[in-house]
Amino acid sequence: MLTRRRERGSSLMLMPAAVLVFVILAAICVDFAAVHLGQRELTIAAQGAVNDAVAVGFDEDHFYRTGEDRLDDGAARTAAYESLARNAPGADVLRLVATEDDRLEIEVALEVDTIFAKAVPGGPRTIRVTATASADLAG
Repeated sequence: MLTRRRERGSSLMLMPAAVLVFVILAAICVDFAAVHLGQRELTIAAQGAVNDAVAVGFDEDHFYRTGEDRLDDGAARTAAYESLARNAPGADVLRLVATEDDRLEIEVALEVDTIFAKAVPGGPRTIRVTATASADLAG
């Protein structure tokens, strides 16, 4: 009977540890949701930037003279950078390429702040996400 009294409270000691595990798991879920949201917003900004670049960079004069599509590379790049500055401040353009078939491709990266991971020793303060988008003159 004496040994049973000592063992009665042993499971009660596990409850704070279990609660701590669930709190940590919830924090990880919140951080991953925030990073996913940041990546989606960056993708939308990249799509908008490449769309703006193709719209602004379309060389109308050349089209009306020759009937051929042509992209003004300088105007397209300027429009892409301006669009990203408005919609994704802090984003880095990793690649902005006009291909032979009048297609414009962009790859951008952004540092997304974590919410709870920075409170954990050794946890990341930011996570780098990337997004790519492309558009062409043909529609």
